[in-house]
Amino acid sequence: MSRAPRLRTLAVVTALVATAFVALPAAPASAHGGLTYPQTRTYACYLNGLAGGEAAGQGGNMLPTNPICKTALATSNYPFYNWYGNLLSLVAGRHSTIPDGKLCGPDSKFDDFNTPSTDWPATPLVSGSTIDIQYSAVVPHPGKFMQYITKDGWDPTQPLGWSDLEATPFDTAVDPPIRPGGPAGPEYYWDATLPSKTGRHIIFSVWERSDSPESFYNCADVDFGGGTGEPTPTPTQEPEPGGDTTAPTTPAQPSLVSATGTAAQLSWAASTDAVGVTSYTVHDAATDAVLATTTSPAAAVSGLTAGTEYSVYVVARDAAGNASGKSPTLTFSSGSVPDAGCEVEFDVSNSWNGGFVGQVSVYNDSLTPISSWQLAWTFTKGEKLTQAWNSVATQSGTAVTVKNAAWNGTIAHHGSVSFGFQGTSTVTPGQPTGVTLNGVACTTV
Repeated sequence: MSRAPRLRTLAVVTALVATAFVALPAAPASAHGGLTYPQTRTYACYLNGLAGGEAAGQGGNMLPTNPICKTALATSNYPFYNWYGNLLSLVAGRHSTIPDGKLCGPDSKFDDFNTPSTDWPATPLVSGSTIDIQYSAVVPHPGKFMQYITKDGWDPTQPLGWSDLEATPFDTAVDPPIRPGGPAGPEYYWDATLPSKTGRHIIFSVWERSDSPESFYNCADVDFGGGTGEPTPTPTQEPEPGGDTTAPTTPAQPSLVSATGTAAQLSWAASTDAVGVTSYTVHDAATDAVLATTTSPAAAVSGLTAGTEYSVYVVARDAAGNASGKSPTLTFSSGSVPDAGCEVEFDVSNSWNGGFVGQVSVYNDSLTPISSWQLAWTFTKGEKLTQAWNSVATQSGTAVTVKNAAWNGTIAHHGSVSFGFQGTSTVTPGQPTGVTLNGVACTTV
C-alpha cells in the first residue's frame, strides 16, 4: 500500500460506570476478534484485570494492577470484557478518516485506549525476527489483515496519528488459516517478519472484512529491547502415527498481476494434496523471508520499494504441516507509485419523479492538507442543480462548480469533507463525469 486506507467514522456513545469491582456480564455484546500476540491493549488489560481479581480472591472480576488499565476501567468495563470488539461497522475501507489521536479506539466505547502513555503493557519482540501472529477468531470472517508500525523517533507520550506510522504495512495477510486452541479459542495465525526497530513502538493492526464494510482495529504496544520474539506455544495436535506425510505438489511459478510501486499482486496455479492444501507462503528468494501468507493461490505483497526488482517463490502447506517444494522463481519490478490525488463519492440514489438529492464525499489522498477547495464535475443526463448546503454551488450548462463553505475550507491529509445538494431531472440521475478537485482529476467511487 502507498498510503493508509480510508474510512468514514461511525460515532457511538456509550458510558458504563465501573464500581470498585465489576462482575462479568451475562451476555457480552457481539464482537469478532483481536490480537492476542502481540497483545492488543484491550486484551493485555483484560488479562491484567483478571489476574488482579484472582490475586484479590475475586475471580472473574476486573481488578487491574497496571495504572493505565486501571484508569481505563474507571470509565467503562465494556472494552475489557469485549476486548475483541474494537470495530467500526460502516467503514468500507476508508480507514484514514479516523481522526489523529483516535486510531487505537475509533469506536468511542474504546476511547480511553487512545490515551498516550508508556504504562500500556508491551510485548517484548526481537527486531527483524519472524513471529507467529495470533489473532483471536471469536467470529471468523474473510478479509485482509494489515500490520503497520510506528516510525523511528515516535513519541509514546503523544497521541498516535497517521503521520506517526510508516506509510505501508510491514505485513499483510489475506484469509489466513484458523486453528483451535488459542488463548481465547479459535485463532487466525500466520508468520510475519518484523521490521528493524529499537525500543518501544506500536503495531497498528487493521482487519478489513471482504464480506461487509466492517473493519477491526488493534494497537499492540511492543518493545524491541529484548525477548525471544516468540509467543507462548499454542497447543496443536500431533500427527497420528501413519498419518498424512505426503506434501502438496509444488506450486506453479507465480505471475505478476499488478504492481503499484510499494505493493504487488501475485497469483499462481494451485497445488494439489492428498488431503487438502491449507496455506501458501510467498518468500523473498534472496533471504527466504515470508512476505505474505494466504489460503488461496493469490497474494498481495506490500512494503516494497518503488522501482526495484524483486524475486519471489511460493511454498504450499497442508493441515499436517507438510511443505511442498519451492515454486519456480518470479522476478518482477515493483514499478512506480501512482500520484496521490483525490476520490469523490456521489450518492444520488434518493430520487423521485422530477427531482433528487445528492450526497457528496471528497477524500484527500495526499500527504498535505487542501485549502480553499473547489470541486467541479459534468452532469450527463440533463440534471439541474437547484440548491446546496455545506458548500457554495453554481451551474453553467452541464458544468457544476462547488466551493467550500466558510467553515469547511480545509480537507486534512487523508481526511474528507461532505456536502449535499438538491436537483431536478426528468430521468434517473446519473454519475457525474470529469470530476476535478482544484483542477486535479479525481477518481469516483
